Amino acid sequence: MFNTVISLNQIVKKFGKQTVLRDVNFQVPSGRIIGLIGPSGAGKSTIIKIILGMETPDSGQTRIFNQIMPNRKLLGKIGYMAQSDALYEQLTGQENLQFYADMKGIKKDQAQVQIKNVAQVVDLTNNLGKRVSGYSGGMKRRLSLAIALLGFNQILILDEPTVGVDPALRRKIWWELQNLRNQGMTILVTTHVMDEAELTDDVALLLGGQIIAYNDPYSLKQQYQVNSIEDVFLKAEAQQNENNIYR
Repeated sequence: MFNTVISLNQIVKKFGKQTVLRDVNFQVPSGRIIGLIGPSGAGKSTIIKIILGMETPDSGQTRIFNQIMPNRKLLGKIGYMAQSDALYEQLTGQENLQFYADMKGIKKDQAQVQIKNVAQVVDLTNNLGKRVSGYSGGMKRRLSLAIALLGFNQILILDEPTVGVDPALRRKIWWELQNLRNQGMTILVTTHVMDEAELTDDVALLLGGQIIAYNDPYSLKQQYQVNSIEDVFLKAEAQQNENNIYR
């Protein structure tokens, strides 16, 4: 039995006349990797920003650890990697990691150990002494992920963490995420890479501002009678479009 650590209830979000999220109900259980998938513009990043309190819904309520968000005190328990990199390009990779370790209140001796560990996970050990301005796009994504892994997080929220990352390192990153899950961490990942969705414990399909399906990958494939999560999404999308036509 899993406890719910993140809960979105009847969330509606509009930007001007456009409704981005329509009555979204979404619960994330503890100790699981949850994949949130959908096309660009489906509202994945908006859901994450609402969870973190960076955006305010027009209606509905968000809770983390059963406490209403936004709540600054809870942010110290959450590791977050945004879709766009928030890095200090004139500093080295090491200095960026040290800065964020200080921001998270990690003691100096613990920070040194953690920085070494996260740099190994994202394969940046040999590049920590270089200025970030000289990093490739993929290296910047890896550094952003390393920063998110710092601290003593209970929840990890990653928005498209493996964009621009080569397949071998992507596999290593997913191995680390599964290792963290096995240690009890709750992980929410947005991705448009359908192969990655197969590696999650549960998958939520977001389309047209709504969660149209939410279950473990095996059950979703059984439900839609297909062999991959990509086919699940395509079939669910076709059904959703067909339903919209007949409304």
